[in-house]
Amino acid sequence: MEYSDFNITVVGLGLIGGSLAMAINKKIKPKNLWGVDIDKESLNLAMASRIIDKGFPDPKEPLQKSDFVFICLYPSAIVEFVKENIASFKPGAIVTDVAGLKESVIREISPVLRNDIDFIGGHPMAGNEFKGIKYASEKIFDGANYIITPSAKNKKANIFVLKDMILKIGFANIIEMTPEEHDDMVAFTSHLPHIIALSLVLNPIIEKKPICTGSSFQDATRVAKLNSDLWSELLLKNSSNVVKYLETFESNVQEFKKAILNIDEKYLKELFAKACRLKEELELNANSRRKVKG
Repeated sequence: MEYSDFNITVVGLGLIGGSLAMAINKKIKPKNLWGVDIDKESLNLAMASRIIDKGFPDPKEPLQKSDFVFICLYPSAIVEFVKENIASFKPGAIVTDVAGLKESVIREISPVLRNDIDFIGGHPMAGNEFKGIKYASEKIFDGANYIITPSAKNKKANIFVLKDMILKIGFANIIEMTPEEHDDMVAFTSHLPHIIALSLVLNPIIEKKPICTGSSFQDATRVAKLNSDLWSELLLKNSSNVVKYLETFESNVQEFKKAILNIDEKYLKELFAKACRLKEELELNANSRRKVKG
């Protein structure tokens, strides 16, 4: 599909929004690519780097002309943005978000959505430990997964447009699920690993003495360097799912602790074997999904 007659707006030019704008500019090549942000420095950098054609601190003008809108803000800010600007969206526009929470965002904006715009929830499973457009790169999407949470109200043609863009941008796989399934899954695959990473670096030994680390520790703690404003919102708004998986993790840790305290080599090896088998199955499933795009 060609997008040479499309006007596309990216709202929020942070790490993900800036990276999306880069990828859209290079791989989608729309008629116009506009950016919206309250931070004038981000807008100026995006325009100076030719990531976008024009930047706007006020969203009204670009929204009125945009065929497609990516809203790349924190979950609560997405809800506020849609509510405040609902009258400005172009009739027939396709609108999507990139929030790491779906159920609360979609539930809160659904009552205000106009019938002539199509909102399709989305979540690119990509990023890094940095914050801001200066760290943006379209390469963070290469080979990554993208979750979408379409509803029965969404037009099939518009879902197709979103999927086509996602694949053109560089994502390897698109997964469809309900908002509730999404929030349950990311509590385990994303929110829990971040808590584990934070817990590791909060160990008092780090403050007491110089630490010599290997790659396993560095890999396990990479995401501890996070955006605290965003992540406190994600964890608190998805608290029931997060706590559920935290309790399972605590139970697993206790099993290892019990085996070590009891010097139970047999049980320890059983835990190792089970974990290795499950990890291999996880990798096989991930590889098989990559073979089927969209």
